[in-house]
Amino acid sequence: MKPTVDEVLKQALEVLRNGGIIVYPTDTIWGIGCDATNPAAVRKVYEIKKRSDSKALVLLAANLDMVARYVKVIPPIAVDLVEVNDKPMTLIYPQGISAKAPAAGEQEICDRHFLAWNVVAEDGSVGIRIPMHEFCRNLSYKLGRPIVSTSANISGEPAPTCYQDIPQSILDDADYVVPSFLDKESTGMASQIIKVEVDGQVKIIRA
Repeated sequence: MKPTVDEVLKQALEVLRNGGIIVYPTDTIWGIGCDATNPAAVRKVYEIKKRSDSKALVLLAANLDMVARYVKVIPPIAVDLVEVNDKPMTLIYPQGISAKAPAAGEQEICDRHFLAWNVVAEDGSVGIRIPMHEFCRNLSYKLGRPIVSTSANISGEPAPTCYQDIPQSILDDADYVVPSFLDKESTGMASQIIKVEVDGQVKIIRA
């Protein structure tokens, strides 16, 4: 029997809270996700994708209030863009609030008040999207923090636009795979990427 959305949400949340990895539909394509404040979980995502951890990851947040807890500044232009946005849009904020990368021999910090050090770019910036997908927003909202969202593919291979395109190795490595019936709100296309600066400058990375 097909599970209800609430049942799926409950299972996905349990996995995220325990540091696990999920495969789930977003407002763009199918993604690999984890708690964005858990550096060990983030590392697993890089390993599953066979991707260099020098590349930052996009995060999903439930709303602007949540974004404000994890970035030092939300430029006013970012608020304007979110209010008028009518399609998936990832904003790159100038400075994420993240834990420091551990030095050799130091213990890694996992604190829900800080993004994991390995989700932000080398310059400290972080890409966050408020998804136009009810399941994703609810997942982030109930978790209480952002969720990693990176395409459910091996690095360098085509991104999966639907469940059937996800490589079996990705499905096997995940701790929980959201049922395919929840991908109805996915567009199958990558989001816009716009970089916003504190001084109001805007740079379109991907239209």
